[in-house]
Amino acid sequence: MADGADCSRPQFGNRFLSDPAKVFEHNAWDNVEWDSEQEKAAQQKIDENSCIKLGEDEQALFEDKAGSFWDEFYMQHQNRFFKDRHWLFTEFPELSGPETPDQGEASRMSRNNLSPGNETQPSTDSKNDSAVTEMTDNELTSSRHCVQEYPGCGKKKQILEVGCGVGNTVFPILEANNDPTLFVYCCDFSSNAINLVKEHPDYSEDRCLAFVCDITDSSFVFPFPNESLDIIILIFVLSAVHPDKMPAVICRLSKLLKPGGLILFRDYGRYDMAQLRFKKGKCLSDNFYVRGDGTRVYFFTQGFTEAI
Repeated sequence: MADGADCSRPQFGNRFLSDPAKVFEHNAWDNVEWDSEQEKAAQQKIDENSCIKLGEDEQALFEDKAGSFWDEFYMQHQNRFFKDRHWLFTEFPELSGPETPDQGEASRMSRNNLSPGNETQPSTDSKNDSAVTEMTDNELTSSRHCVQEYPGCGKKKQILEVGCGVGNTVFPILEANNDPTLFVYCCDFSSNAINLVKEHPDYSEDRCLAFVCDITDSSFVFPFPNESLDIIILIFVLSAVHPDKMPAVICRLSKLLKPGGLILFRDYGRYDMAQLRFKKGKCLSDNFYVRGDGTRVYFFTQGFTEAI
C-alpha cells in the first residue's frame, strides 16, 4: 500500500438496530459498536472455547483432507446454500459495469495506491511514450502475454475469483458487466463446486473459465501468466487456509496481478457470533476452528490482514 494512504473503505449497509429487543435477529448491525465490557465478554467466550486444542494428528487430518471435506460440502448442499452476492457492487465498485472515462481514471489511481508491494511502472522517454499511446490496452496486453495464447488472452480486463464455490460471485459480475472485453477466471478447491459452476446456464467459455485449484499448492500452474490480472477476489476464502500458509498464498497471488492490480478481500472478523458459538474441542489454533462438517475457518482482525 502507498505510504500514509488511508485505504479504508466507507461504511456501507442499511441494517440499523433501532429496537434493542431485536438485537439477536441478525449476526451484525451496521450502526453498533462494542464497548470495552462487551469486547471483554467476547474474549472470555473465545478463551473458553479454545482452551482445548486438537492434537497434531487431528490437525494433520483436517489439513490433508481439506479438499475432501469441501467436496462433501458441495455434494450435500449443491447450489442451495449461498445466495448471489449482489452487495458486491456496493462494497467493491471496481466490479460493477463498464467505466466512464472519469471512473476509469479514478479506478486506475485507486489500483496504483493499493497495489501489493506498491509497485510502479518504470518511466519511459518521450519517444516510447508516443509509441505506447498509439497502442490500445488490448494490444498492450496481447503484446505482453499472448506469445502463447491462453483462455482470455487479449481481453482488456481480467478478473480471478479464488474459492468461487458455485458461482455466487462470478455470475453476478458477468450479469452486471455486459462487456466483451471482460474475462473472468474462477477456481475452487472442490471439483464438485467447479462442476456446478460449469453446469450453470450462464456459464460460457467465451467469458469465463472455471478450474480446480488448491491455492496453497506452490507447484500449481495457473492457466494464465503472471502479471495478467486486474483484480483478484478473495471472499470468505482465506479463512479456510491454515494461518501459517496465508502469507505465501497472498504473495503468490499478488504476482498474478498487473502493476496496480487489486486484491479484493472480505472475510470473517474476530468476535463474529460464529466464533463465539463454537464449542470446546473444535479449536485448531488461536482463532482457527474446525466446523462439524470438517471445513475450517479463521477469524481475522484488521491488523492481522495488514501484516500478511
